[in-house]
Amino acid sequence: MPSRSETGSVALTFHGGAGTVTGSKYLIDTPDARVLVDCGLFQGIAELRRKNWAPVPVSFTEIDAVVITHAHLDHCGYLPVLVRAGWSGPVFTTRGTAGLVPIVLRDSAHLMTEEAAHANKYGWSKHRPALPLYDASDAEKAISLLRPVEYDEEIEIAPGVTAEFGQAGHILGSSWVRVRAGGRSVVFSGDLGRPTHSLLRPPRPRPACDALVLESTYGARDHHDTGSMDLLADSIRRTARRGGSVLIPAFAVDRTEVLLSALAKLMREQRIPALPVYVDSPMALAALRIYREALLGRWPEIRPELVGHDPLTPGSLTELRTVEESMRVNSPRMPSIVISASGMATGGRVLHHLEHMLPDHRHTVLIVGYAAQGTRARQLASGAKQLKIHGRYVPVRADVVQVDAFSAHADADELLAWATAGPPPKTTYLVHGEPDAAETVADRLRDEHDWSAVVPRQGERVLL
Repeated sequence: MPSRSETGSVALTFHGGAGTVTGSKYLIDTPDARVLVDCGLFQGIAELRRKNWAPVPVSFTEIDAVVITHAHLDHCGYLPVLVRAGWSGPVFTTRGTAGLVPIVLRDSAHLMTEEAAHANKYGWSKHRPALPLYDASDAEKAISLLRPVEYDEEIEIAPGVTAEFGQAGHILGSSWVRVRAGGRSVVFSGDLGRPTHSLLRPPRPRPACDALVLESTYGARDHHDTGSMDLLADSIRRTARRGGSVLIPAFAVDRTEVLLSALAKLMREQRIPALPVYVDSPMALAALRIYREALLGRWPEIRPELVGHDPLTPGSLTELRTVEESMRVNSPRMPSIVISASGMATGGRVLHHLEHMLPDHRHTVLIVGYAAQGTRARQLASGAKQLKIHGRYVPVRADVVQVDAFSAHADADELLAWATAGPPPKTTYLVHGEPDAAETVADRLRDEHDWSAVVPRQGERVLL
């Protein structure tokens, strides 16, 4: 790759999120600057996770700035790797994202270090010794580079390059970003939220642009909201009647808050019994504090009817902070609801709960959001009879129920509605989706709207 875009052009290279739903990294080159939009980890199957360990491209160490659309690991989790390679900032993002990224990166570094230590102790890794991808020191250096900016304010982030952030309604602080450089403009959707999000305002309309980089996570699916609260309530009631507990692997950021809001509503309406609710994730508890701050502080993305209120506290909520507290709910003495990260069951405390609860037919595991290919959550949702956890296979006897209406991702129709509400771009690039999802959105844009729509390849470089 050339060190800078040549002949006065503006180029875009897809270093992640192309042909897959993870690892988002999009590099913009101009003759005078280089900017990376999103800096995410690859997650899911081993083939993807190995990409995190590849040598950092030389071009990445020459970046003038990084822009982060939101605080999920597949959009910000590679920042400490970049820092470890010698890069020194700045990282531009919104206030909400700047509040959540430190929580996410510290937790990620902790889990990586803990997993490496566990692998070395019990010998289940093929690496001798197993090492973390990055550690707490790398995470702290990355956090120090964050530069929060306001929504709807266009700022210069590198020589001749400006960025403007708009509310995306996916999680707190999430944004689409319009980048202008060399007389060209490109909008990156980030991850788009849903108009029906229970806590956040809908995504702001897409502005005009020459190119659109559009996520396609649910590009081949529609959410079925009708009956989702009934399904959640019914699963909890049935589990409680047989003396079991409900385990919900949930993303620590946003999904936990949305679930707490739903559980509080169901309990107020007496549609489920007033069971103990445990939140067992240090990261989720830290994120919960940020969400409460946003609710009480009247942040702009919070739904106006919720401002100044706390809808996130079911009457029997217990926050589990220590390992000892977490271990006690592995074998609940009475029916309860346990919300624990990670949402795709790729790591974290939820693995210990799954290890103890999956073999017991009384319990239920609820899958409440997107589960990427190769993750344990996807295996459970697909009917797996056994699950490999910490090097051992665990039988699946518990009920597994999927309620994907709690996803914070826009579905196929919602993606198309947001993208096509503004003037058509010259080209739309479908990213952050599995191949069938990305191709489905591209086909619909071409067939229904006569747009130029492309599914880029990993590493592909295009001129804007």
